[in-house]
Amino acid sequence: MIKAVLTIDDIASDNTRAIVDYLCEKGIKAVMFAWGDMVEKHYDNALYALKKGMIVGNHSFSHPEFSKLSLDGCISEIEKCEALLDRLYKDAGVVRQYRPFRFPYGDDGGENREGLQKYLAEKGFDKLNDTEIPYKWWKDEGLDRRIDTLWTFDFEEYKIRRGSGFTVDDVWKRVNDHSPEYGAPLLENGGRHIILLHAHDETEELVPGYYRQFIDYMLEKGVSFIEPVFLGH
Repeated sequence: MIKAVLTIDDIASDNTRAIVDYLCEKGIKAVMFAWGDMVEKHYDNALYALKKGMIVGNHSFSHPEFSKLSLDGCISEIEKCEALLDRLYKDAGVVRQYRPFRFPYGDDGGENREGLQKYLAEKGFDKLNDTEIPYKWWKDEGLDRRIDTLWTFDFEEYKIRRGSGFTVDDVWKRVNDHSPEYGAPLLENGGRHIILLHAHDETEELVPGYYRQFIDYMLEKGVSFIEPVFLGH
């Protein structure tokens, strides 16, 4: 048995509605991390995700590398996205129960790391329950103590771009790699995962229905997608 929480970064996009419809079809509730600037551009699609039962979390407003910003700059990025998400939830008529946060690129702020974790805790951001993640490196790197939501497996399908040399075949190699350079192997019995996909129209253009391909395969291999649970709730 392999259990996983699905997270999807960088909403909203043109393909967000199709992703949401597919997830509803499969009975999967995902945490979708909102890139504020993209939400403004595709506001109705972000509303659609909320109305269909997805959890929408904060992924900053402009998706910068946090280690290149001052602490005040980092906080400004978070709070600008927070204000937008408060409006989004209100417009969707959905009570905002959880406030998860994910750093763009997994960049936790460098020298501002401790200050940002203190800020996230003081402001009541919600930590995704990671208590069943069994991997030694998760605790060795202190990820069990962080408020933000990282991941144990990244499909890296965002690298599929014209001229990049990275193709869907490279994604399949990652999926079936039992000794990955970083992260945990996806298809190892007893695995517990926070899985990362992205809502990118550029990927959709080159690999139509990429999310469906990957998730269908995981389901075929016995991955059970569980509903996101947050500590303290």
